Amino acid sequence: MKSISELLEFGIINIDKSTGPTSFSVGQFVKKELGLKKTSHLGTLDPMVTGVLPIALNRACRLSEFLMHRDKEYVGIMRLHSDVSENKLKEEMKKFVGKIIQLPPVRSRVKRAEREREVKKFEIIERDGKDVLFIAEVQAGMYIRKICSDLGDKIGGAHMLELRRIRAGEFDEEKIYDLYEFEKAVDSWKKGDESLLREMIVSGEIVLKKVMPSVQIKEEVLKQILVGKPLMKPDLKEDLPKENIFAVYCGEQFVAVMKKVDEPRDLDYFEGDIVGRAEFVKN
Repeated sequence: MKSISELLEFGIINIDKSTGPTSFSVGQFVKKELGLKKTSHLGTLDPMVTGVLPIALNRACRLSEFLMHRDKEYVGIMRLHSDVSENKLKEEMKKFVGKIIQLPPVRSRVKRAEREREVKKFEIIERDGKDVLFIAEVQAGMYIRKICSDLGDKIGGAHMLELRRIRAGEFDEEKIYDLYEFEKAVDSWKKGDESLLREMIVSGEIVLKKVMPSVQIKEEVLKQILVGKPLMKPDLKEDLPKENIFAVYCGEQFVAVMKKVDEPRDLDYFEGDIVGRAEFVKN
């Protein structure tokens, strides 16, 4: 079992963000409370949007490259500006499912240029007059508020009233904690009881195993790999995965995220072909 210090060094806490604070300020709060060097959030939520906001701790921040750009799922309330039949509304919503071109809203931090994104689900959960409760599953980088606005252009107007993210990649509402629960856990930890905080932190290794292929190396080369030795064919206990980026383990111990390389054999230094280098996350 990992120590609490190991979890704080390479773990993720799934925060239930409330309305008001920015995603950045939530990350900074977690950083300050835990006395960490660094935190980062895995996917920005607007201040008024609530829900799933995974916060990476210390070295786990380097996993952002692999975890941020994954599908997101939301539930929200959209207000229609005119009386639209149920059938007409469903028909127009279906036209937004699939790959669409979206122009980010004016109030966004990204460059306002058209880009292709995929909508995997955009459906009505229930309707009360002009208020529509909907669910949307989308590719990362999709603006739900803009989908509602663009839909409105087809049906006489619509805008988003409320939005909650219920899933961000591998993180959902099954194991999520608001800032009050987080503060309580931190307070207990500082008083000597780490059980609540331990419950909240998911180790980076567990998340990695869900999102990318892995390979096992021999125990006798572990120390060399940890200090920068590139990965060689003789170091492996199994074949490399087909993917170019993969996680390396020695038993249960995470070693690095590596990228395949294509380099000539160097007989003066190594015995075997170089097959990978740790370019991303190292233990």
